[in-house]
Parts: sequence; C-alpha cells; structure tokens
Amino acid sequence: MATWNSRGLRGSTLEEMVNRTNAYYQDRGLALIQKIPTPITPVKMDKEHRQITLAYFEKRSTVDYIGAVQGIPVCFDAKECVADTFPLQNVHEHQVGFMQAFERQEGIAFLLIYYSERNTFYYMRFPELFRFWKRMEEGGRKSIRYEELDPRFFMEMEKGYQVPYLNAMDLDLLLRESGSA
Repeated sequence: MATWNSRGLRGSTLEEMVNRTNAYYQDRGLALIQKIPTPITPVKMDKEHRQITLAYFEKRSTVDYIGAVQGIPVCFDAKECVADTFPLQNVHEHQVGFMQAFERQEGIAFLLIYYSERNTFYYMRFPELFRFWKRMEEGGRKSIRYEELDPRFFMEMEKGYQVPYLNAMDLDLLLRESGSA
C-alpha cells in the first residue's frame, strides 16, 4: 500500500499551471478537462492546521486529467522533471495500460512533461511514450533523454501560467490524420 506525505506536493506548481490552463480553455469553450482526484485514506492529521500529514492511497490512480476537447476524448498525466533525463519509473504500468485502452477507444492520451530547469513543456504523444516503454521492457534505457524528443512538441509557457497543450494536440491530430508519425 503506497503512503503519502508532504513530499507528494512536489508537482503542485505544475498542477496549478495545468489547472489554470484548463480553466482558461473551459472559459473559452475550447475544452472541458477535469483533474481526477486520487482517493486517499487519512492516517495522521494535524488538527491545529486541519491538514492531512500522512495517508495511504486507496487504489491506483489512472491519469491526472480526463475530459474532452471539441468532442474528442482526452486523458493525460502531468509530470515534472528537473534534469534532461526523464525516468520512466515516473510513469506506472497501470497508467500506460489505461492510456493504451483509452487510445483504443479513439481517445487521445498523452503526457505533459515540465522540464523545470529549462522552464519548458513537452507534449509526449502516447505512441511515443509507448515506444520508449517497450524499449525499457526489452532491456533498453529506463529513461528518456531530452535529445530523443520530437522538437515539434516542445511548448513554452504562455501568459506566465498557461501550458498551451491544445496547440500540440492540434499537431498530434494532424499527424494522426495524415498517417505520419
């Protein structure tokens, strides 16, 4: 059973940026994306500050976000990475399985990776993630080097807080429709 403590807040800056972006998209009628809460059972509470200080996860989470963009089902997970090497251990097997099943239902699944040292985002299409995942399963690298990524899917923050993933998703859809990778 996995345990949670305050270290779990490491990605909260990224989560806040994605949540604000989702609100921006929703306000403009472009997308409806919801954060999926991870069910936890509190073990220890700080009653003075009314905060959970220790808890365990009730079950495995699938992805961080799910919703629709202009009628297209979308799911994605947001990950933060300090170094130029993204460890695949940050993605769990059950998440890959969920994203694969989601894609089979004609949805779009992807990872949003925030390279905090570079202050840049990357939209990793599920087929790209799956290729790196298979490489790892076959005994290859257990991480993804920054240089291996498709330069077309890097994104810069907009307006100081927005993650423009819809732009990358447009390119993803274009490539899917044309049959090119």
